[in-house]
Amino acid sequence: MKQILRKEILNNNIPDHIAIIMDGNGRWAKEKNLPRLAGHNEGINSVREIVRICGEIEVKYLTLYTFSNENWLRPSKEVSAIMSLLMKTISKEITNLHKNNVRFNAIGDLGSLPKESFDRIHDGILMTKENTGLNLTLALSYGGRQELLSAVKSIIKKFVDKPQQYDLIDEKEFKNHLYTSNMPDPDLLIRTGGEKRISNFLLWQIAYTELFMTDAYWPDFREELLMKSIFDFQNRQRRFGKTGDQVSL
Repeated sequence: MKQILRKEILNNNIPDHIAIIMDGNGRWAKEKNLPRLAGHNEGINSVREIVRICGEIEVKYLTLYTFSNENWLRPSKEVSAIMSLLMKTISKEITNLHKNNVRFNAIGDLGSLPKESFDRIHDGILMTKENTGLNLTLALSYGGRQELLSAVKSIIKKFVDKPQQYDLIDEKEFKNHLYTSNMPDPDLLIRTGGEKRISNFLLWQIAYTELFMTDAYWPDFREELLMKSIFDFQNRQRRFGKTGDQVSL
């Protein structure tokens, strides 16, 4: 089934940019009477497989909602465990990412991360910055509203003494001040775990993004479900405000 789906989607339009809200690690663990951290550990295996598949089918950008600004409100023990797991995973995986020509990046309020986490991330970014394959971005300590406020502050700082240039502040200028200024908007947003909300993720960028929601928890999201989501995407008509007839011309 997986190979049939892969062959089918490779004959059609592969999304340039896939963004994923990786939800359900804790519930996956709870249903198996395991500690929550076991869900996060198994979720890493899903990340590893999805990154590999995206590289193989030539997705250009993959953005993973890894740790939200609101996640700092979780129990301190869980936050500490997640940060420790993050550091270990980046240290373990970055060499393989580099060998596979993956360019690693991170967005969010990275300054709020523990210093050791920040340093590991920074080292990974530097190691892979010249790579030309899949662009893998982790959204860490990230919030969409926070990103928009940051962009507004940056624009104010740039134009505060230049009222004669206010007309230059358009969508293109605004995008230049976002964390994602160097990448295209997502074509496809996937959310696992059964919830039907955006959860403050890429609020500006997903204006015309196709959404795919699945009940599968993130640790169960592997190649076949990724292929199904891309197949679903390929069978939609993206109109960007136009009529169906206009798009078909």
